[in-house]
Amino acid sequence: MRYEAYNSHMSYQPSSFDQNTTKNTIWSVSDLNQQARNCLESAFSGVQVEGEISDLIQHRSGHWYFTLKDDEGQLRAAMFSFKNKSVRFKPENGQQVVLTGKLSLYAPRGSYQFITERMAPAGIGELQQAFEALKRDLGKQGLFDPEHKKPLPNFPRQVAIITSPQGAAIRDIQTTFERRFCGIQLIVIPVAVQGDGAAQAIADAIDTANRWSKDNQSQAASAVISPTNVKPDAIIVGRGGGSIEDLWAFNEAVVAQAIYRSELPIISAVGHETDTTIADFVADIRAATPTAAAELLSPDRQGLLHRVQHLGARLNSFINYQINHAQLQLQSLAKRVKHPSHQLAQHAQRLDQLDSDMQRALNYRLERHREQIQQLQQRLLLAAPDKLLEQRQKQTRLLQDRMLRSIQSQLHNRQQHWRRVVETLNVVSPLATLNRGYAIVEDSSGNIIRSHKAIKAGDKVHTRLGDGSIDCTVTSTNTGNSA
Repeated sequence: MRYEAYNSHMSYQPSSFDQNTTKNTIWSVSDLNQQARNCLESAFSGVQVEGEISDLIQHRSGHWYFTLKDDEGQLRAAMFSFKNKSVRFKPENGQQVVLTGKLSLYAPRGSYQFITERMAPAGIGELQQAFEALKRDLGKQGLFDPEHKKPLPNFPRQVAIITSPQGAAIRDIQTTFERRFCGIQLIVIPVAVQGDGAAQAIADAIDTANRWSKDNQSQAASAVISPTNVKPDAIIVGRGGGSIEDLWAFNEAVVAQAIYRSELPIISAVGHETDTTIADFVADIRAATPTAAAELLSPDRQGLLHRVQHLGARLNSFINYQINHAQLQLQSLAKRVKHPSHQLAQHAQRLDQLDSDMQRALNYRLERHREQIQQLQQRLLLAAPDKLLEQRQKQTRLLQDRMLRSIQSQLHNRQQHWRRVVETLNVVSPLATLNRGYAIVEDSSGNIIRSHKAIKAGDKVHTRLGDGSIDCTVTSTNTGNSA
């Protein structure tokens, strides 16, 4: 490791560690760590050390914890959130940095560490490092993609200028607009273009211009121009030249995000032609200077006058051509027009012809109808109603006779069949069996008794005979073989 900014007091020994005192004193661990911490912080304060970052931890509390190492050693380091907010680049593992701070001791673990107060990239300027890191991050997010670029309006009515009202940039822009096209209304939104808070002020001004473009009743808070209705069509964001520190407000992420989300097209005109900022990459158009930005949005008045004159000459030529062409067409049509009496005579002749054709067609249709009537009369005479009625009456009488004979035959056949069925039923009827001396015995529930086992002595039974029935009481039961 390399240490710089050594002071002569680095060899100072605290009185509490006097040889005679330490020999006769028994220290507690915490007291000894505290004394060692005081010794380190007083002896190694304002030290600069260079090394490579490793094991970087960016805690959710905002503090950074990492190890600084070289080929032969390593050093634990910490940088608290209230200090690392001033770091303009994003530290990464493997990055070579220069730290400024003091050696201290973390008492709970008894390990010493380097408390970092400032951090800078080794071998490259801090601002340039921050510029490159932000450019990479925004490029990955797509803020520089060409498909997000918006075209500039051809004839803007109002242009919002976001810059310092005291700078040379606003004077150059106003002069250019007055020279090229004084009809465009300029709306100046004054902001600080460098120093603390400048980036946020520029971003807020971009949002304000977009809000005004949606609400034409808003009033412009501008000391330069105060139109009654503010509705800008485009924005110029810029300032004059300067160092990278002077232009740094246009390298902040908050300005890049505001330009990206703007619905109005934005021209970035920051610094001189050789100056490049993050705003230039995000903007829809990058102008080399504020004057060039004004030229991009202001049509050339002389060029427009020449173009109008040229278009006027072409319009006159076209109108003359159309008039001449119409006159020629009129003359041609006049030759083709005929007197109305000739047309009337032709129509009258045509009407007579149509009348004759209609008469012939009517006569033909009448003759055809007469022939059809005669044919129908002859057919009617041949088919007289009295003859047809007599024929139908004969047919009806024949059908009646046939129907009576059929009904009588069917009735006789049904009677014969019924007699045969009755005779067969009598043969198999149980009543006939009863008439031959048999009987049907039923128990008190009406069930037919088929075995002597179904009843016992004392049961009441109902006996059906051929000509009546008998209610009996069983005195005894015997098997079928008993007498």
